Amino acid sequence: MAETDWRVVDGVATAWFDAPSLIVGAALAGRIVELSAEIAVDLRATGLRVRLHTDEQAEAVSAAARDLGLAANPAVLQHLSVVFESANPPVVRQFWQRVLDYALGEDGGLADPLRRDPAIRIRQSTEPRPLRNRVHLDVVRPAAAVEMVGLGDGSGPYGVCHADPDGNEVDLVPGDPLGEGTGMADWQAVFSAMACYRTTSPAQQRDLVAAAAALADDTGFPLLVDLRPGLVIIDSGKDQWEDEAHGLDLDFTDLAGNLQTAARELGATADPGLPRFAQLFLDAADVAAVRAFWVAALGYTPDRREGVTDIHDPRRLNPVLVFQQLDASETARRRQRNRIHFELAVPQDLAQARLATIVAAGGRLLDESEDRWRVADPEGNELMVLHRSNGS
Repeated sequence: MAETDWRVVDGVATAWFDAPSLIVGAALAGRIVELSAEIAVDLRATGLRVRLHTDEQAEAVSAAARDLGLAANPAVLQHLSVVFESANPPVVRQFWQRVLDYALGEDGGLADPLRRDPAIRIRQSTEPRPLRNRVHLDVVRPAAAVEMVGLGDGSGPYGVCHADPDGNEVDLVPGDPLGEGTGMADWQAVFSAMACYRTTSPAQQRDLVAAAAALADDTGFPLLVDLRPGLVIIDSGKDQWEDEAHGLDLDFTDLAGNLQTAARELGATADPGLPRFAQLFLDAADVAAVRAFWVAALGYTPDRREGVTDIHDPRRLNPVLVFQQLDASETARRRQRNRIHFELAVPQDLAQARLATIVAAGGRLLDESEDRWRVADPEGNELMVLHRSNGS
């Protein structure tokens, strides 16, 4: 029944349907598009996440999934967002809105209009925290978009580091074209390889998703395909277009060229300004211990490459976390409470089990209320676990 498929996650009715391939998942995505253009669909090689515009659509989506033999799996649902604590939220909000090109959220924070990258929530705080954070963000956008942000010259080893008025840092990185020539002109390398296509009808959107799924399945590549109103986003996932990252016997640029050809033959139009990638960095004195905690707490997967500290959502629905070495002698900085922490929204009926997993992985419970629990990792980086029923 539909009611058993769906959970409220971060205030939105959400379901995940397991699927054996992109092609099968695309069949359900095509039916959903025909129901409503407002439903957000994130298609993956193992299934698809569906987030509703209105709860009235739940039964129809569930019925379409059952008709295709697909079952819901609520246990995998979660949503990770970022919280800034600031004495002056308006000026911090203004900085990050420019950097990310986000929209103002109903909660006074910032939201990705494409509903892909993590939301930013900004809370009032008068606690003095003058030292450099142990958490920062990486944001990658097309070079022209970065130039338009107008932050000027950056600092750091790559000249891309900028700080908001509170000192919270972002590496704002200009992306590059994925390749030379017209065969991949629609693609940007923004850590992920990404192409964003505007569509003019549900049928065109459905056909593009089906074509992308068929091309990717034919090569065995776990392509990410996200559907938004009038838009199809085709994405490799972070670094997955590189041979050593995907580990497959293929050149991703060949697949990208074929995907571009299919999109153009269907009449879809690339929007080169839309690609964006955001990830989260944690500095740690004991990288192995802190990384192991977050793998367990978030159910993430370690990057397969030697020497790479990334961990990622196995379905690539939530942001990548990267860990970098912090000098253990920086005692004061290690003791200072971060100005940034993370919020993990989970279904209400799964919250206690997730909390138990986090504590068993070494999390310290700092405080709790009826619907939220604040925990710290082995070095004091904080995670708020909650079940948010109304977006509050």
